[in-house]
Amino acid sequence: MDPIFVGKAITTETSGNVVLLPKYGNRHGLVAGATGTGKTVTLMTLAEGFSRIGVPVFLADVKGDVAGLAVPGTTSEKLQARIDQMGISDYRNEAAPVVFWDLWGKSGHPVRTTVSEMGPTLLGRILELNDTQGGVLDIVFKLADDRGLLLLDLEDLRALLGLIADERKDISTSYGLVSAPSIGAIQRALLRLEAEGADMFFGEPALELADLMRTTPDGRGVVNILAADQLILKPRLYSSFLLWLLSELFENLPEVGDLDKPKLVFVFDEAHLLFDDAPAALQQRIEQVVRLIRSKGVGVYFCSQFPDDVPANVLGQLGNRVQHALRAYTPRDQKAVKTAAETFVSNPGLDVAQAIGQLGTGEALVSMLLDKGVPMPVEKTLIAPPRCRMGAITDAERMQVRAGSPVGMKYDTRIDRDSAAELLAQKAEAKAVQAQAPAAKTADNEAAENSNGFGQTVKDALFGTKRRQGMIETMAKQTARTVGSQVGRQILRGLLGGIFGGKR
Repeated sequence: MDPIFVGKAITTETSGNVVLLPKYGNRHGLVAGATGTGKTVTLMTLAEGFSRIGVPVFLADVKGDVAGLAVPGTTSEKLQARIDQMGISDYRNEAAPVVFWDLWGKSGHPVRTTVSEMGPTLLGRILELNDTQGGVLDIVFKLADDRGLLLLDLEDLRALLGLIADERKDISTSYGLVSAPSIGAIQRALLRLEAEGADMFFGEPALELADLMRTTPDGRGVVNILAADQLILKPRLYSSFLLWLLSELFENLPEVGDLDKPKLVFVFDEAHLLFDDAPAALQQRIEQVVRLIRSKGVGVYFCSQFPDDVPANVLGQLGNRVQHALRAYTPRDQKAVKTAAETFVSNPGLDVAQAIGQLGTGEALVSMLLDKGVPMPVEKTLIAPPRCRMGAITDAERMQVRAGSPVGMKYDTRIDRDSAAELLAQKAEAKAVQAQAPAAKTADNEAAENSNGFGQTVKDALFGTKRRQGMIETMAKQTARTVGSQVGRQILRGLLGGIFGGKR
C-alpha cells in the first residue's frame, strides 16, 4: 500500500520524502505548534492522505476552515511554486468525501447519544459536579437499571431525580445517602446545560459508530467533520463528547491486531481541553483507551499548541510526531520547547531546540515510524499542501454537501419514544386515578343510601311500622266508623271511585 506523503525533508544533510506508513497509522500521533504555524493545514493533508487509501477520518472543525476538505482547491502562483519546490508530480485539485456533523444540528447532521450511553462519569464532568453530587448521579443510573427505566434524554434524568426526591429515605437506605441539596445541585446543573442548548445532544436516534466508518464506492474513506466553532466555547462539553466517542470506539470495536491500515483515524483538536481539570481516575481511563485502542484498528492524533499539553503517559504512546514552530517568549514556552526537543529521536545534523524557534509557516519537525515501528530521526520538513480548499466554505456549499449525505435521512429527524419520564408520568397518573376511585365510590354509596332512606320513609308513612300505624291504616279505620251514614258512603265511593274509576 502506498505511504501517505507528508512532506519533503529540507535538513542540510538530508533531502527526500517524509511519509507515514499506513500500517503504523494506528500507532497514534501528535501535531503541535503555535497559532498560525500551519497545524490545521497539516491535519488536512493527513486527513486527505488517509482518505485516499480508504481510511475513514473523524476530526473537529474548531475554526471553521477544516470544512474546506469538502471543496476542491484552486491553483495559485504561491501554491504552484510550493508544488514545484517539493517535486509533486501527481498533484490535482480535488475534494474529499465529507459528512458534516453538529451537536445542534445546524451546520451538519445532529449527533446524539442517550444519557445511559454517556454514563454517570462523563455526564458528571459535563455538569461540573463534585464527588458527592457525582455519587448521587451514580445512584440515579443504578436505580434506573434496577427498575428497568430507560434514560434517553435529560427529561428522563430529571424525572428520575424527582422520583429520588420523593422516595429519598427509602432510597438512602438501599443505595446510600442521598441529600436534598445534592439533588438540587444536579437539577440546577441540568438547567444550565439546557440553557446552553446541550439538551439537543441527548436523545434518539443515537449515533451509530458504523456511520463514522464509511467508505465511498470508489474506495476512499469518508472524512467526518464535527462543527465545533460554537462547541469549543463550552470546553467541558466539547472534551467530554470527544472522550465519550473515543470510549465508545474502544468498548464496541473488536480486537483486530495489526492491520495494513487503520479502520479509523480519530483527530482530537485542542487536546489540552481533554486533560484540563480532569481527575486522576479520568486521566487513567484516557491513558488506558489510548494504549489499547491501537489493537482495535483506531489511530488517535492529538493536536495542541504545546506538546506538554498531553500528559507524559499519553505522550509516550504517540509514535508519529509533527512539531510546528514554537516561540520561546515566556518560561512556559521555553519549557515546551525543551519538552518537544527531548521527545524526538536526535538527528546529528539538526539542533532541534534551536530549529523549533526558527521554523516558518508550513514547516515542521517530523518524525514518523519506520519499518518495525522504529521512529525515524527528526527531520526539518516542508509540509505538503492539501488538494482541497485551504479555508472556510460558504453556507450554500455546506448545504449542497449535506444534501448529498448518505446518513441525512437517518439522523435529521428526532425520535421521542416512551422512556423514564413517560413511564413515571403514567404511573403517577394511575395512582391519582386510583386515589380518586374510593372517594367517588363513597359518594355514590352515600347517594344510594340517601335515596333508599327517603323511599323507606315514604313507605313507613303510608303503610306504617310495627310501632305505629300508617296513613292508609288510619284512614281506613276512620272510614269504617262512618260507613253507616249516607255521607260516609259518599266519601268512601268518592275516594275509591277516584282511584278505581267507579261512579259517584
